[in-house]
This record gives sequence, structure tokens and C-alpha cells, in this order.
Amino acid sequence: MSVNTGVRPLLITVIAAATLVGCTQGNGNDRGAPLTAGTGAPLVLPDAPGAQGRTATPGESLGEPESRPGAADVTFAESMIPHHRQALEMAALVAGRTDDRTLRAFATRISIAQGPEIRVMSTWLTTLGRAVPAGHDHVAEGYGMATLEQLNALRAARGTAFEKLFLRLMIAHHEGAVTMAKEELAEGTDRRMRLMAKDVASGQSVEISRMRGLLS
Repeated sequence: MSVNTGVRPLLITVIAAATLVGCTQGNGNDRGAPLTAGTGAPLVLPDAPGAQGRTATPGESLGEPESRPGAADVTFAESMIPHHRQALEMAALVAGRTDDRTLRAFATRISIAQGPEIRVMSTWLTTLGRAVPAGHDHVAEGYGMATLEQLNALRAARGTAFEKLFLRLMIAHHEGAVTMAKEELAEGTDRRMRLMAKDVASGQSVEISRMRGLLS
């Protein structure tokens, strides 16, 4: 059993450092109003190093549209947090049930990636005044979440039987996460959550291919 398990780039630093703005119930077409210069105090814009700045013209666009969290963004975070938690629970079983180095490295990679993502989404929800989901509470049913019976079977398995069951359950789990991420990219308006969704969709799609290769 072998696979290249390079660590995918995380966008945690970018997402966590971004400034949160007011929450609206917009749809995928509501990207917020562009930042523009007003008619009050003059706003001096920087120029090249050593050059004198210039004063912005009233009504002038000053940058990208601001990001406004909407209902789809909240749903994404509230659903992905417990989804990630289950992945971490499954990954934590690997070390004690198989000696396969590739699978153990893969489980470590899941923990390294998804633990910080949970913290970022939890902080984001708290800032908006939303409660962080407890345990495996899942706003949207399905999405590859393993059942209690499947988790108990995974806990009881060892060796090759564990490896095969883990891969089958984690592939389905990852496929659910990719679906959730695509839904966020189609409907979400918040820049931080959209960055998170892009990272999930790209990273976990690669991991799905690798896990399928292990099974074959």
C-alpha cells in the first residue's frame, strides 16, 4: 500500500487574518458593494515608493467588493465543523489498528489539515454570534457521514480489514465534503468561507484519488 502524501497548502492563515464584516442573508449573486471614496474628508492614496500620493476622486472605486457572509456561508461552516470532527475521530483510530506507514501518514495529514480548519470556522461563527455545533450534530443529512454502526465496525476491525473499511468510509466522507464545498462555491458570498471551500474541494479531491489507488 503506497501513496504520495504531500501536505496540501492550507489557507488557514489567510482566512483567520481576514476582517469579518456584517452578516446578510444574500445569495450567490450578492457580493457586496465595491469600496468607494466618499465626499467627506479627502482620502490620499499611496503611489510608488518615493512618489507623492494622490487624492481619491469622490465615487472612485478603491478595491475589490467587500465580502458579506450570507446564509449559505453559515450553513457551510455549521455543517463542515461536525463533518471534519468525524474525520478526525476516524483518523485517530488508525495508529492503534494498522502498522501500514502510508495509511498512518495519511491519517496524520487529515488531522493536521482539518483540526485548524475547525478552529477557523468555529471562530468565524462565534464572531457572527452563531453557536458552534456540538459533537457530530449535522445541519445537512448525509454528505458521506459514517453511521454509528459503521463507526463501531471500524473500531472493532484490525489490520487489513480495518484498512479497507477505513478507506471506503473515508472516500465517501471526502466525497461528501467536496459536495458541500461545491455548494458553498455556488451560493456562498463570504470570502473566507469560499477560500476554505476551494481548499477543501481541491485537497480532498486529490486525497480521494489516492485512497482509491490504495484500495485497488
